[in-house]
Amino acid sequence: MFKEKILLITGGTGSFGNEVLKGFLDTDIKEIRIFSRDEKKQDDMRKRYNNEKLKFYIGDVRDISTVDIAMKDVDYVFHAAALKQVPSCEFFPLEAVKTNVLGTDNVLTSAIKNGVKKIICLSTDKAAYPINAMGISKAMMEKIIVAKARQLGNDADTTICLTRYGNVMGSRGSVIPLFYKLIAEGKPLTITDPHMTRYMMTLADAVDLVKFAFTHGNQGDLFVQKAPAATIQTLAEAVKKYKSSDAKTVIIGTRHGEKAHEVLVTREEMSKAEDMDEFFRIPMDNRDMNYSNFYQDGDGEVIEYQQYSSDSTRQIGVDETIELLVKMGEIEG
Repeated sequence: MFKEKILLITGGTGSFGNEVLKGFLDTDIKEIRIFSRDEKKQDDMRKRYNNEKLKFYIGDVRDISTVDIAMKDVDYVFHAAALKQVPSCEFFPLEAVKTNVLGTDNVLTSAIKNGVKKIICLSTDKAAYPINAMGISKAMMEKIIVAKARQLGNDADTTICLTRYGNVMGSRGSVIPLFYKLIAEGKPLTITDPHMTRYMMTLADAVDLVKFAFTHGNQGDLFVQKAPAATIQTLAEAVKKYKSSDAKTVIIGTRHGEKAHEVLVTREEMSKAEDMDEFFRIPMDNRDMNYSNFYQDGDGEVIEYQQYSSDSTRQIGVDETIELLVKMGEIEG
């Protein structure tokens, strides 16, 4: 489906964008456009890959005029541009709204206007039952995406889909690079809560989810990849064993906006989720605002569904976590 097509990656200089890029560069795709506001990272990428398929666009999703320039003649979009640091968004929530909510609306509006075939938008487990500003902004982003998809309908030229991720190992802002850095500096590992659980998913897994959504996504679909989880204590022990370190572990307490456990699929979503082996597909709610038909025709059946969360999924120990660290590969601390 990508042969001789143009792919635009917003936030393309981030960890997700880089990994997606590596997954597509060696295919028969015609062109990959990297859209971001960081000229230094773009220059680094340009030198690192030195590939004629790569084109770079300076801009910001907050400014739709710059999005329009990058969107011209594009076939597919992977929308990864976001503010995703939980503490930063807690202290500057309006900035999260500007990028994650309004910026996403700009990307969708521009894509529809320019006749893009399919858009895959990146969301986070923090959008499910959100308690922090980052999660709330991503939850609103999801609502905007579904509303746009519902307005377009199934016969539209543009298809909009969502992917929701848990913790991606080694991505910008994740705890693993911090652990590596602390070990390299001979400092103790800082843990907020040893019993806190997080999904363990590599960047390569993240690309698999994107490709799956591009191939199988219908209008308004949300895709979630199943993943194991580990406690933060287990992760710290695995990192120390992997790095042959005897560093101490210090508990510093929960940060602003942190959850004890993360939910990838809510109870309400599980009631309509389709199990696709390694993935869940949650179709959008196609009902309109006239609920009278639902009240009249409802069958009254109530089924108890369980949420899919980091404390209920398969838990892994130190050795299996190390296997994932090996799969993740080396990263800069």
